[in-house]
Amino acid sequence: MVSALFWPGLHRAGDAFGDAAFAGAMVRVEAAWLDALAAAGLSPVGGDVLDGAASTLGPAELARLGEAGEGGGNPVLPLVALLRERAGAAAGADAAAAVHRGLTSQDVVDTALQLCARDVVAQLRPEVDAQVAALAALAERHRGTPAVARTLTQHALPTTFGARVASWLTALLDARDALDALPPAPAQFGGAVGTLAGLVERLAGVLPAGADAATAADAVAADAARRLGLAHRPPWHTARRPVTVLGDAFVAVTDALGHVAADVLTASRSEVAELREPAAPGRGASSTMPQKRNPALSVLLRRTADTAPALAAQLHAAAAGAGDERPAGAWHTEWAALAALARTTLAAARQATELLGGLEVDTAAMARNLDAALPGALAERLVPALAQLPTPRGPLGTAGAREAVAAADVAALREALVQRAGVPPERVDELLGRLADPRGYLGTAGLAVDAVLARAAVLVRART
Repeated sequence: MVSALFWPGLHRAGDAFGDAAFAGAMVRVEAAWLDALAAAGLSPVGGDVLDGAASTLGPAELARLGEAGEGGGNPVLPLVALLRERAGAAAGADAAAAVHRGLTSQDVVDTALQLCARDVVAQLRPEVDAQVAALAALAERHRGTPAVARTLTQHALPTTFGARVASWLTALLDARDALDALPPAPAQFGGAVGTLAGLVERLAGVLPAGADAATAADAVAADAARRLGLAHRPPWHTARRPVTVLGDAFVAVTDALGHVAADVLTASRSEVAELREPAAPGRGASSTMPQKRNPALSVLLRRTADTAPALAAQLHAAAAGAGDERPAGAWHTEWAALAALARTTLAAARQATELLGGLEVDTAAMARNLDAALPGALAERLVPALAQLPTPRGPLGTAGAREAVAAADVAALREALVQRAGVPPERVDELLGRLADPRGYLGTAGLAVDAVLARAAVLVRART
């Protein structure tokens, strides 16, 4: 998993889904399982025998777990050895033997991954909510601020900055819906091959005659899941949707943030200058050009949006390769991919919250750029109307109108029509006075803003 040195801004994710969090989650899984075994009369100790184990796993211990995990292909084996040693020292050999009994390594890893991902999702939601609130306020404020729309990087038609913000907001609301649509995070308790056969056999030896040991084993698994606050479901060792659905939700967030970043990067160009990122000490500085204020947050958001889909694709590729009763290699590729995707998404979300909370909007620059785009930005409106204008040779026609609208500005357009085409000046002035104002050609921009703001208001009300 990449470090903050290679991924500026990763510190914003804090400890979420880091090594310590993952190791601590694995300890919690083992403790919950011990509690469930004890409740079923199958362990002399409960999970409290492992109290403090996670807190004593410092950087050196985590490094040793990683190194020792190479032997068995995962970190659970050395962790279990460590936990058994501590349980034995605290409560004797029987307590040590009870640790991990009936589980398999994949149970512990998968359940710990779900715990870590759930924590990231819980931290993501308020970030997206803050972004939704910031964008809703921005869209409302600039509902009628004219701006030139761009398609395929070129000036197109008039729009409003509020409509552009509404597009950002739509993507963020869709991402928030994806987070809300995540199913409850499931535990994974299946034993060696997903049948809990070892646990069933042990229960068969202690249950009253006629009791169903398989049902009792399933109840133990359900109890352990409940203690972790996770959903209980049949083992999913090779049915990996609980992992891929997380990747899809994280990418929905990064897609939305990438959309915002792309527009901010364009609008931050010196020759456009419609937007500026919020200022902060050292933010956007250049090592050699002191006059620059680079849109650093948007650059980093774009980076995350560019890399996240590949990580999610890795999860899907692993799911497709999950054969037999435990995937060989495919399962192993999920861990770092999911952790990296979760951490970088969370870091990006926090960067975006700062960006959108202090985005500087230059409406004068928007007006200048729109004026500079005329009359071409109104070609869709002007060409059909100009084509009907009378000239000494008959109507101007579509070809003549298109040629005239290619003029550098509205004054040049008027000259082309009056001087070169011979259109009566009063007809030209009347038509241009009526049709050359970009504020009169905004279509449904206002309705789009209103619709998205209404959708955002539903989210805000639901969260308050």
